[in-house]
Amino acid sequence: MDKQIEALADQLAQRDLDWMALNPGPSLRYLTGLSFHLMERPVVVLVGSSGRVKVILPELERAKVAQLPFDAEIIPFGDDPATWQGIFESALSEISGKALRVGVEPTGLRFLELDLLRNALPEAEFVVGSAAVAGLRMRKGAEELKAMRQAAIIAQNALLNTLETVKPGQSELHISAELMVQLFRAGSEAELPFAPIVSTGPNTANPHASPRNRALQEGDMLLIDWGASFAGYFSDITRTFFCGEPNEEMKQIAALVEKANAAARLGGKAGMPAGEVDRLARGVIAEGGYGEYFTHRTGHGLGMEAHEPPYVFQANPLILEPGMVFTIEPGIYLPGKYGVRIEDDVVVESDGLRSLTDLPREVMRLEEFLAVARKG
Repeated sequence: MDKQIEALADQLAQRDLDWMALNPGPSLRYLTGLSFHLMERPVVVLVGSSGRVKVILPELERAKVAQLPFDAEIIPFGDDPATWQGIFESALSEISGKALRVGVEPTGLRFLELDLLRNALPEAEFVVGSAAVAGLRMRKGAEELKAMRQAAIIAQNALLNTLETVKPGQSELHISAELMVQLFRAGSEAELPFAPIVSTGPNTANPHASPRNRALQEGDMLLIDWGASFAGYFSDITRTFFCGEPNEEMKQIAALVEKANAAARLGGKAGMPAGEVDRLARGVIAEGGYGEYFTHRTGHGLGMEAHEPPYVFQANPLILEPGMVFTIEPGIYLPGKYGVRIEDDVVVESDGLRSLTDLPREVMRLEEFLAVARKG
């Protein structure tokens, strides 16, 4: 049995789950190496607590499962949707009628596949089974960490090359388009973790702003949140810049966010609840008088998805373990004025957190940032 399948089977047994039903996506790719596009035809892979695997997929995708590194029952079907329910019922007939517990990822399994499974397994209980997979994916191995470091390097090189071209008068969309080109030139895979966020002036006060036609102006803040992909793993970084001379409030909130980032990045460690990392960052901003303007969690897990466990919010009791990777991204957002966010990707090690990202964190004028980054 493949080690990933065996590990999931163990997790299912521990959690009293008989099967796990997976759609195409990161978890399926992590466990089996299989990549499918989500389309109008159903695709579902079922992994049992015994280690059995059933793959129900369109006939046109059959070549992808010709050389699986583990034993699996392959059930292909044709293009006529009227036959699909019958295929599912036939594939699952030996376990139909049993009071099974089937785990699903609520953000992953589509209604299309869920409805076919429910009709084929009328006595089964479908429950949230995300933790069974998350428990495996959260702790990254050496090769995964190597890929994530490379994704960070690619993203950082792309940003520096982009900043060389940035000047007042360019729109957020223009800067974002240049960054996309530079990401691919620097070696990113085609699937980015997300479309880059490039915001200027008052738009920087929106944490998830979409690039618009607003032009960068002297006296603006410029915020860029971007990432790259390498070997199926992502990076996710944010840096903020001054365009021209900042005012005193800009400098004040920038210094606070940098301090909050450092507090969490240097204070986190294995054995600590994830919520404590959030408190380390949030405490700095609250003490500085801007607590109400830090409107999101301090970070989120990162890997084959841009957002995955562990999530770094104040009430999370999850104990950090070596190999976990997450972002540290405190921010201050003053509506209608400007905002600052500084985001790094870190991996938990026995003696602390090691940053996979190493661009300068201080908020500086664009030309100063470039000089420091190129020198370092």
